[in-house]
Amino acid sequence: MPTWSQSVYSSMVQEISYEADREEMIVTWSNGSQGAYSGVPEDVAQSCAHAASVGQFINSEIKPIYAYRRL
Repeated sequence: MPTWSQSVYSSMVQEISYEADREEMIVTWSNGSQGAYSGVPEDVAQSCAHAASVGQFINSEIKPIYAYRRL
């Protein structure tokens, strides 16, 4: 169960969730599919959820650094 979850305004993403015990940021994409980025610190996930452009934040600050897996 996520530690927290935040709906976001984005054409690419519906929701960002975070599981603190696993250090995973879960992304619910606009098409309804989900994926998880491993090893993301909670403050980075919070920054992503509150970014002016969530998609741009994911592309520049998350994708190049953290491992991704589809859920």
